[in-house]
Amino acid sequence: MRWVFAAWALPMGIFWGWYFLSLNDMNFGYVMLTRQVHDLLFQLYGQALGVEPATIPPLVAKACVLDTLLILAIWAFRRRQAIADWFRTKRQRYFGAEPSPSA
Repeated sequence: MRWVFAAWALPMGIFWGWYFLSLNDMNFGYVMLTRQVHDLLFQLYGQALGVEPATIPPLVAKACVLDTLLILAIWAFRRRQAIADWFRTKRQRYFGAEPSPSA
């Protein structure tokens, strides 16, 4: 599962790091991080996909959220026994072994 998390997190970090640095034109002397390259890249993607370039970042963000939810669902399914034990422990800690009497 660590490899899955790494294979998911590394491209996300690289893409979103590039996106926000180039969006704000913090290029540190690298041409790839300039706003001109940012605009050109999204214009090319927009032409290739046939959509407005401004709609591409929200679409990518939605896809990243969906991917994240899928990865977390797979992780939770694989760890369901440990999660259930943790939940039982927390429930006993806060609510006690026996329910408190109501008035």
